[in-house]
Amino acid sequence: MSDRLSKLLNSYESHISLPWPSTVSADERTIFLVYHKEDELKLRARIGEFEQATTQYSHPWTLLDLTNSFETWMSEQDYKETYFEDPEYLTGLYGDFADELVESLKKQFVDDQDENEVIAMLGCGTLFGFASVSGLVEAVAEHVKGRLVIFFPGEVHNNNFQLLDAKDGWGYHATAISANS
Repeated sequence: MSDRLSKLLNSYESHISLPWPSTVSADERTIFLVYHKEDELKLRARIGEFEQATTQYSHPWTLLDLTNSFETWMSEQDYKETYFEDPEYLTGLYGDFADELVESLKKQFVDDQDENEVIAMLGCGTLFGFASVSGLVEAVAEHVKGRLVIFFPGEVHNNNFQLLDAKDGWGYHATAISANS
């Protein structure tokens, strides 16, 4: 169990097994599982192990997969053919995509969740260039009663998160867990 994902899983399990304080902010209820982008497919193959690590401590698990969210949204656009011909017209609609994605995600967990549940988001890398992961996390986190777990392909240094190889990152006061934790 010395590979990076096994270390990440062990660190996550150690964290998720601890008692959860009830009066914490949305930032404090958010957990970023930071992994190397090269490990994306391996992580996806092992996502069930993260679910098992969660549920063995009596925390229900809801997985929100963002992987196809942009494609799904795009397929519903009336002028999608025009956007394919001239993609610059689409740029102004990225905010609409992000707003609709937040609403879509909330519909999947808001009414049926409890304070003991983990809402996990997979596929953040697929949003690169289309939506702000930081904005998405902040918008979703405020509606999560339990813990929000973000599978994050990137890096974190001093609570500055960088998605993939982005030059710019953003500061966020979530718990960051990596294979180095």
